[in-house]
Amino acid sequence: MMKHMNMNIVREVMQQIKTATKPQLASHTKLSVVTINALIQNLCDGGELIPDQIVPSNGGRPAQAYRYNFNYRLALVLSIKEMKGQELISATVINLENEVVLKEESILLVFDKQHVLQLIARLIASYPSIHMIGIGIPGQAVDGDITVSSHEELIQSGLIREIETKFQIHVLVENDVNAAISGYYTQHMDTKAQVVAGIYFPNRYPPGMGMVLNGQIIRGRNGMFGEIKYLPYSPDWNREMSKEDFAEQACRILHTVNAVLAPHQIVIYQERVEREVLNSAWEQYIEQHAMPTLPEIVHQNSFQNDFDAGLRDVVLQALKSSIGSEAL
Repeated sequence: MMKHMNMNIVREVMQQIKTATKPQLASHTKLSVVTINALIQNLCDGGELIPDQIVPSNGGRPAQAYRYNFNYRLALVLSIKEMKGQELISATVINLENEVVLKEESILLVFDKQHVLQLIARLIASYPSIHMIGIGIPGQAVDGDITVSSHEELIQSGLIREIETKFQIHVLVENDVNAAISGYYTQHMDTKAQVVAGIYFPNRYPPGMGMVLNGQIIRGRNGMFGEIKYLPYSPDWNREMSKEDFAEQACRILHTVNAVLAPHQIVIYQERVEREVLNSAWEQYIEQHAMPTLPEIVHQNSFQNDFDAGLRDVVLQALKSSIGSEAL
Protein backbone atom coordinates (compact mmCIF):
# COMPACT_ATOMS: atom_id res chain seq x y z
CA MET A 1 0.00 0.00 0.00
CA MET A 2 2.85 2.41 0.84
CA LYS A 3 4.56 1.68 -2.47
CA HIS A 4 1.28 2.28 -4.28
CA MET A 5 0.80 5.62 -2.51
CA ASN A 6 4.37 6.69 -3.25
CA MET A 7 3.94 5.72 -6.89
CA ASN A 8 0.91 7.99 -7.17
CA ILE A 9 2.82 10.84 -5.49
CA VAL A 10 5.63 10.53 -8.06
CA ARG A 11 3.10 10.20 -10.89
CA GLU A 12 1.20 13.36 -9.87
CA VAL A 13 4.37 15.39 -9.44
CA MET A 14 5.76 14.30 -12.79
CA GLN A 15 2.48 15.18 -14.48
CA GLN A 16 2.83 18.68 -13.02
CA ILE A 17 6.54 19.39 -13.61
CA LYS A 18 6.87 17.13 -16.72
CA THR A 19 10.64 16.54 -16.44
CA ALA A 20 12.95 15.96 -13.45
CA THR A 21 16.10 14.23 -12.31
CA LYS A 22 16.00 11.76 -9.42
CA PRO A 23 17.33 14.32 -6.89
CA GLN A 24 14.83 16.92 -8.14
CA LEU A 25 11.99 14.43 -7.86
CA ALA A 26 13.09 13.47 -4.36
CA SER A 27 13.04 17.15 -3.39
CA HIS A 28 9.56 17.70 -4.86
CA THR A 29 8.03 14.56 -3.33
CA LYS A 30 9.95 14.52 0.00
CA LEU A 31 10.73 10.84 -0.68
CA SER A 32 14.21 9.35 -0.32
CA VAL A 33 16.46 8.96 -3.36
CA VAL A 34 16.49 5.19 -2.73
CA THR A 35 12.68 5.11 -2.95
CA ILE A 36 12.70 7.34 -6.00
CA ASN A 37 15.19 5.01 -7.75
CA ALA A 38 12.88 2.02 -7.38
CA LEU A 39 9.73 3.91 -8.38
CA ILE A 40 11.32 5.48 -11.45
CA GLN A 41 12.49 2.06 -12.59
CA ASN A 42 8.92 0.74 -12.31
CA LEU A 43 7.49 3.72 -14.17
CA CYS A 44 10.09 3.46 -16.93
CA ASP A 45 9.52 -0.28 -17.32
CA GLY A 46 5.80 0.41 -17.81
CA GLY A 47 6.43 3.22 -20.30
CA GLU A 48 4.95 5.95 -18.11
CA LEU A 49 8.31 7.72 -17.76
CA ILE A 50 10.85 8.11 -20.55
CA PRO A 51 14.59 8.85 -20.09
CA ASP A 52 15.19 12.41 -21.25
CA GLN A 53 18.34 14.50 -21.58
CA ILE A 54 21.43 14.30 -19.38
CA VAL A 55 21.52 17.35 -17.10
CA PRO A 56 24.94 18.79 -16.17
CA SER A 57 25.54 19.42 -12.48
CA ASN A 58 27.69 21.91 -10.63
CA GLY A 59 30.94 19.96 -10.32
CA GLY A 60 29.32 16.55 -9.86
CA ARG A 61 28.32 13.75 -12.19
CA PRO A 62 25.75 14.67 -14.84
CA ALA A 63 22.26 13.47 -13.88
CA GLN A 64 19.74 11.59 -15.99
CA ALA A 65 16.47 13.47 -16.39
CA TYR A 66 13.14 11.74 -16.95
CA ARG A 67 10.11 12.96 -18.83
CA TYR A 68 6.48 12.04 -18.21
CA ASN A 69 4.92 10.26 -21.18
CA PHE A 70 1.53 11.93 -21.57
CA ASN A 71 0.71 9.46 -24.36
CA TYR A 72 1.08 6.56 -21.92
CA ARG A 73 -2.71 6.42 -21.78
CA LEU A 74 -5.23 7.95 -24.18
CA ALA A 75 -8.97 8.54 -23.97
CA LEU A 76 -11.54 8.50 -26.74
CA VAL A 77 -14.23 11.14 -26.28
CA LEU A 78 -17.42 10.79 -28.32
CA SER A 79 -20.33 13.20 -28.48
CA ILE A 80 -23.65 12.64 -30.19
CA LYS A 81 -25.78 15.64 -30.97
CA GLU A 82 -28.29 17.05 -33.40
CA MET A 83 -27.17 19.47 -36.09
CA LYS A 84 -29.61 20.83 -38.66
CA GLY A 85 -31.87 17.80 -38.41
CA GLN A 86 -29.06 15.25 -38.67
CA GLU A 87 -26.92 13.34 -36.18
CA LEU A 88 -23.38 14.64 -35.71
CA ILE A 89 -20.91 12.23 -34.11
CA SER A 90 -17.70 13.86 -32.95
CA ALA A 91 -14.69 11.70 -31.98
CA THR A 92 -11.66 13.14 -30.19
CA VAL A 93 -8.61 11.26 -28.93
CA ILE A 94 -6.84 13.06 -26.08
CA ASN A 95 -3.74 12.31 -24.04
CA LEU A 96 -3.10 12.77 -20.32
CA GLU A 97 -2.19 16.44 -20.87
CA ASN A 98 -5.58 17.04 -22.53
CA GLU A 99 -3.89 17.53 -25.89
CA VAL A 100 -5.91 16.55 -28.94
CA VAL A 101 -4.22 13.69 -30.75
CA LEU A 102 -7.00 13.30 -33.33
CA LYS A 103 -10.41 14.81 -33.98
CA GLU A 104 -12.94 13.87 -36.63
CA GLU A 105 -16.66 14.30 -37.20
CA SER A 106 -19.25 12.42 -39.21
CA ILE A 107 -22.85 13.26 -40.04
CA LEU A 108 -25.58 10.63 -40.22
CA LEU A 109 -29.15 11.06 -41.38
CA VAL A 110 -30.22 8.86 -38.46
CA PHE A 111 -28.40 7.35 -35.49
CA ASP A 112 -26.57 4.14 -36.46
CA LYS A 113 -25.13 2.00 -33.66
CA GLN A 114 -23.00 -0.03 -36.05
CA HIS A 115 -21.39 3.15 -37.35
CA VAL A 116 -20.39 4.05 -33.77
CA LEU A 117 -18.97 0.57 -33.10
CA GLN A 118 -16.99 0.60 -36.35
CA LEU A 119 -15.68 4.09 -35.55
CA ILE A 120 -14.48 2.96 -32.11
CA ALA A 121 -12.87 -0.20 -33.53
CA ARG A 122 -10.96 1.80 -36.12
CA LEU A 123 -9.67 4.36 -33.61
CA ILE A 124 -8.63 1.74 -31.05
CA ALA A 125 -6.73 -0.11 -33.78
CA SER A 126 -4.94 3.16 -34.67
CA TYR A 127 -4.37 4.17 -31.04
CA PRO A 128 -3.90 1.05 -28.86
CA SER A 129 -3.17 3.25 -25.80
CA ILE A 130 -6.86 4.17 -25.57
CA HIS A 131 -7.92 2.96 -22.10
CA MET A 132 -11.07 5.02 -21.50
CA ILE A 133 -14.07 5.96 -23.60
CA GLY A 134 -16.27 8.91 -22.69
CA ILE A 135 -19.60 9.52 -24.38
CA GLY A 136 -21.63 12.70 -24.08
CA ILE A 137 -25.31 12.23 -24.77
CA PRO A 138 -28.53 14.25 -24.48
CA GLY A 139 -29.86 11.98 -21.74
CA GLN A 140 -28.92 9.76 -18.80
CA ALA A 141 -27.60 6.24 -18.35
CA VAL A 142 -28.41 3.99 -15.38
CA ASP A 143 -26.27 0.88 -14.80
CA GLY A 144 -24.99 0.97 -18.35
CA ASP A 145 -28.36 1.48 -20.04
CA ILE A 146 -29.45 4.78 -21.56
CA THR A 147 -32.85 5.22 -19.94
CA VAL A 148 -33.67 8.84 -20.76
CA SER A 149 -32.76 10.74 -23.89
CA SER A 150 -34.22 13.26 -26.27
CA HIS A 151 -32.77 10.95 -28.96
CA GLU A 152 -35.24 8.08 -28.71
CA GLU A 153 -33.01 5.81 -30.78
CA LEU A 154 -30.45 5.80 -27.93
CA ILE A 155 -32.93 4.59 -25.28
CA GLN A 156 -32.39 0.91 -24.39
CA SER A 157 -30.11 0.61 -27.44
CA GLY A 158 -27.57 -1.45 -25.49
CA LEU A 159 -24.83 0.77 -26.92
CA ILE A 160 -22.82 1.19 -23.70
CA ARG A 161 -22.83 -2.49 -22.71
CA GLU A 162 -21.98 -3.52 -26.24
CA ILE A 163 -18.98 -1.18 -26.36
CA GLU A 164 -17.66 -2.42 -23.00
CA THR A 165 -18.18 -6.07 -23.95
CA LYS A 166 -16.69 -5.79 -27.43
CA PHE A 167 -13.64 -3.68 -26.55
CA GLN A 168 -13.12 -4.46 -22.83
CA ILE A 169 -12.75 -0.75 -22.09
CA HIS A 170 -14.66 1.19 -19.44
CA VAL A 171 -17.22 3.61 -20.85
CA LEU A 172 -18.10 6.79 -18.97
CA VAL A 173 -21.42 8.36 -20.00
CA GLU A 174 -22.06 12.03 -19.27
CA ASN A 175 -25.14 14.12 -19.86
CA ASP A 176 -24.51 16.88 -22.40
CA VAL A 177 -25.82 19.74 -20.25
CA ASN A 178 -23.89 18.48 -17.19
CA ALA A 179 -20.73 18.49 -19.28
CA ALA A 180 -21.44 21.96 -20.73
CA ILE A 181 -22.11 23.67 -17.40
CA SER A 182 -19.09 21.94 -15.87
CA GLY A 183 -16.98 23.21 -18.77
CA TYR A 184 -18.37 26.73 -18.34
CA TYR A 185 -17.69 26.61 -14.59
CA THR A 186 -14.06 25.52 -14.92
CA GLN A 187 -13.35 28.18 -17.55
CA HIS A 188 -14.77 31.09 -15.50
CA MET A 189 -12.75 31.64 -12.35
CA ASP A 190 -15.24 34.21 -11.03
CA THR A 191 -17.86 31.45 -10.57
CA LYS A 192 -15.80 29.26 -8.24
CA ALA A 193 -17.71 30.11 -5.07
CA GLN A 194 -21.09 30.21 -6.77
CA VAL A 195 -24.01 27.95 -7.56
CA VAL A 196 -24.28 27.90 -11.34
CA ALA A 197 -27.15 26.35 -13.31
CA GLY A 198 -27.18 25.82 -17.05
CA ILE A 199 -30.22 25.37 -19.29
CA TYR A 200 -29.91 24.16 -22.87
CA PHE A 201 -32.76 24.70 -25.33
CA PRO A 202 -31.99 22.62 -28.46
CA ASN A 203 -33.71 23.60 -31.67
CA ARG A 204 -35.85 20.49 -32.04
CA TYR A 205 -35.67 18.67 -28.72
CA PRO A 206 -36.85 19.34 -25.15
CA PRO A 207 -34.60 21.42 -22.87
CA GLY A 208 -32.20 20.01 -20.30
CA MET A 209 -30.53 21.43 -17.22
CA GLY A 210 -27.37 20.94 -15.19
CA MET A 211 -25.97 22.56 -12.07
CA VAL A 212 -22.59 22.87 -10.37
CA LEU A 213 -22.41 23.28 -6.59
CA ASN A 214 -19.06 23.63 -4.80
CA GLY A 215 -17.33 22.56 -7.99
CA GLN A 216 -19.33 19.33 -8.27
CA ILE A 217 -22.03 18.39 -10.79
CA ILE A 218 -25.35 17.73 -9.05
CA ARG A 219 -26.69 14.41 -10.32
CA GLY A 220 -29.63 13.36 -8.17
CA ARG A 221 -31.04 9.86 -7.99
CA ASN A 222 -30.01 7.78 -11.00
CA GLY A 223 -28.47 10.92 -12.47
CA MET A 224 -31.91 12.39 -13.16
CA PHE A 225 -31.29 15.88 -11.82
CA GLY A 226 -32.24 18.52 -14.38
CA GLU A 227 -34.74 16.56 -16.48
CA ILE A 228 -36.88 19.68 -16.79
CA LYS A 229 -38.81 18.36 -19.76
CA TYR A 230 -40.87 16.49 -17.16
CA LEU A 231 -42.03 19.68 -15.45
CA PRO A 232 -45.84 19.91 -15.30
CA TYR A 233 -47.59 21.82 -18.07
CA SER A 234 -44.58 21.47 -20.36
CA PRO A 235 -45.32 22.19 -24.02
CA ASP A 236 -44.57 19.91 -26.94
CA TRP A 237 -40.99 21.00 -27.53
CA ASN A 238 -40.80 19.18 -30.85
CA ARG A 239 -43.38 21.42 -32.50
CA GLU A 240 -42.75 24.77 -34.09
CA MET A 241 -43.01 27.67 -31.63
CA SER A 242 -43.36 31.37 -32.17
CA LYS A 243 -40.69 33.53 -30.58
CA GLU A 244 -43.20 34.85 -28.10
CA ASP A 245 -44.35 31.37 -27.11
CA PHE A 246 -40.80 30.13 -26.65
CA ALA A 247 -39.83 33.19 -24.57
CA GLU A 248 -42.86 32.66 -22.31
CA GLN A 249 -42.02 28.98 -21.76
CA ALA A 250 -38.37 29.80 -21.11
CA CYS A 251 -39.34 32.43 -18.51
CA ARG A 252 -41.51 29.90 -16.67
CA ILE A 253 -38.58 27.52 -16.50
CA LEU A 254 -36.25 30.28 -15.27
CA HIS A 255 -38.84 31.15 -12.60
CA THR A 256 -39.10 27.52 -11.45
CA VAL A 257 -35.34 27.00 -11.34
CA ASN A 258 -34.81 30.23 -9.43
CA ALA A 259 -37.58 29.55 -6.94
CA VAL A 260 -36.35 26.03 -6.12
CA LEU A 261 -32.56 26.38 -6.39
CA ALA A 262 -31.77 30.13 -6.14
CA PRO A 263 -28.53 29.88 -8.16
CA HIS A 264 -26.13 32.79 -8.48
CA GLN A 265 -26.10 32.39 -12.25
CA ILE A 266 -28.28 30.73 -14.85
CA VAL A 267 -26.41 30.12 -18.08
CA ILE A 268 -28.68 29.87 -21.12
CA TYR A 269 -27.76 28.06 -24.32
CA GLN A 270 -30.28 28.61 -27.12
CA GLU A 271 -30.59 29.72 -30.72
CA ARG A 272 -34.39 29.86 -31.04
CA VAL A 273 -34.72 33.61 -30.46
CA GLU A 274 -32.46 36.64 -30.24
CA ARG A 275 -31.16 37.23 -26.73
CA GLU A 276 -32.77 40.69 -26.73
CA VAL A 277 -36.18 39.05 -27.18
CA LEU A 278 -35.59 36.70 -24.24
CA ASN A 279 -34.13 39.45 -22.06
CA SER A 280 -37.13 41.69 -22.73
CA ALA A 281 -39.57 38.87 -21.97
CA TRP A 282 -37.74 38.08 -18.70
CA GLU A 283 -37.76 41.71 -17.59
CA GLN A 284 -41.51 41.90 -18.15
CA TYR A 285 -42.00 38.52 -16.46
CA ILE A 286 -40.21 39.45 -13.22
CA GLU A 287 -42.29 42.61 -12.95
CA GLN A 288 -45.38 40.41 -12.72
CA HIS A 289 -43.96 37.57 -10.57
CA ALA A 290 -42.36 38.36 -7.23
CA MET A 291 -39.13 36.53 -6.37
CA PRO A 292 -36.96 37.15 -3.27
CA THR A 293 -33.72 37.00 -5.25
CA LEU A 294 -32.83 37.07 -8.91
CA PRO A 295 -30.03 35.19 -10.69
CA GLU A 296 -27.57 36.68 -13.11
CA ILE A 297 -28.67 35.55 -16.56
CA VAL A 298 -25.73 34.65 -18.80
CA HIS A 299 -26.26 34.00 -22.52
CA GLN A 300 -23.69 31.61 -23.98
CA ASN A 301 -23.33 31.01 -27.70
CA SER A 302 -20.70 28.34 -27.19
CA PHE A 303 -22.60 25.26 -26.04
CA GLN A 304 -20.34 23.01 -28.10
CA ASN A 305 -17.17 24.61 -26.72
CA ASP A 306 -18.33 24.30 -23.11
CA PHE A 307 -19.64 20.79 -23.76
CA ASP A 308 -16.35 19.64 -25.29
CA ALA A 309 -14.26 21.21 -22.51
CA GLY A 310 -16.41 19.75 -19.74
CA LEU A 311 -16.66 16.28 -21.25
CA ARG A 312 -12.92 16.07 -21.89
CA ASP A 313 -12.18 17.18 -18.33
CA VAL A 314 -14.54 14.60 -16.80
CA VAL A 315 -13.09 11.79 -18.94
CA LEU A 316 -9.50 12.90 -18.30
CA GLN A 317 -9.99 12.89 -14.52
CA ALA A 318 -11.49 9.41 -14.72
CA LEU A 319 -8.59 8.19 -16.85
CA LYS A 320 -6.01 9.57 -14.39
CA SER A 321 -7.87 7.98 -11.47
CA SER A 322 -7.88 4.62 -13.26
CA ILE A 323 -4.10 4.79 -13.67
CA GLY A 324 -3.65 5.68 -10.01
CA SER A 325 -5.77 2.70 -8.92
CA GLU A 326 -3.97 0.12 -11.07
CA ALA A 327 -2.42 -2.72 -9.10
CA LEU A 328 1.36 -2.69 -8.88
